[in-house]
Amino acid sequence: MPALSDEVIGAIRERVPAYHRPLRGRFGAGIRQGVEVALTQFADLVADPELDRSDLDAVYRELGAGEHRERRTLDALLAAYRLGARVSWRRVSEIAIEAGYDQRTLALLAEAVFAYIDEVSALSAEGYAQAQSAAAGEHERLRSRLAEMMLDPATSADAVAAAALEAAWEPPASVAALAWRGEAAGLRRRLPAGTPVADSPDGGGQVAFVADPGAPGLMTGLERSARGSVAVLGPAVDLNAAATSAARAHDVLRLIDTGVLEAGGLTLADDHRGALIAHADAAALEELAGRRLEPLDGETPASRRRLTETLRSWLDHQGEIASVAAELHVHPQTVRYRLARLRELFGAALERPPDRFELALALRAPVSPARGTGKS
Repeated sequence: MPALSDEVIGAIRERVPAYHRPLRGRFGAGIRQGVEVALTQFADLVADPELDRSDLDAVYRELGAGEHRERRTLDALLAAYRLGARVSWRRVSEIAIEAGYDQRTLALLAEAVFAYIDEVSALSAEGYAQAQSAAAGEHERLRSRLAEMMLDPATSADAVAAAALEAAWEPPASVAALAWRGEAAGLRRRLPAGTPVADSPDGGGQVAFVADPGAPGLMTGLERSARGSVAVLGPAVDLNAAATSAARAHDVLRLIDTGVLEAGGLTLADDHRGALIAHADAAALEELAGRRLEPLDGETPASRRRLTETLRSWLDHQGEIASVAAELHVHPQTVRYRLARLRELFGAALERPPDRFELALALRAPVSPARGTGKS
């Protein structure tokens, strides 16, 4: 056995390029142990096919796992197994012939040798796959931790850089936060590989930090993936401002959740900056709406609804009656009639720019049942 082990190891070092180096340290010990265990266990199995080999099988799983840790494929190890089988068979067959065994016995022995190597190869492949799965899970955990750090505006740039290095995530030139609710969970599976993802601070969904959001084709892919769900992409920012992008995405998502914005699929936070500003202080906006729209309180619900939609459209179209009529699907004369009533109620406020600005904001406030309905 010792001589055969040396011969097999010598052949592997000479003919398998990945192992063409001195057998020192952990690497050398692993190769020698693998060869010696393989030869000894095979001989023991010939003597006792019912031998309990569970402990020794762990050696081959560990050899496969070691190849993954060394960032090699399984090709070199499997090539070493095949080469070792040929060298061993050549030596064993010579001894068997000298001992006078018949051809049938030699055939059975050859079949056993190569069947055994197939089993050993399968065990190493299993160990490699287990190590690969464990590494993937660890990388995902580290990327999730990185995303959680990026969500916190108090996290320093150095801490984010260190966490990115540990998670094997290359810090991009820019990043944008993508936030979604639970019903869009399938979106995560279609994000670029390695994207850091964490649970949203409110626990109602998740947020991902998409690297280089302006990359060609990325936006199209995100829009396609978000169909049938609700997701918001925050502004593209430097890595140090990732928490700001996440905050903007969540603010827009909140406006969608509360019905202030009507949206489906992928929504860009940058397209709704005005709504974000208007709804930054919900209490102040509601107070403004209550004060500015007070002249409508005496109207019936139906009249209030008609006058409210007319006033908003008139302000949006800067007084162009034809455009208002087209939007509301009414005759221009109907618009003029409603405007006359609005002038009776609001007076000079409809003519003063500061008052018109506040009216436009008030009409975008969440409207309580007592004040009718309407959405921005």
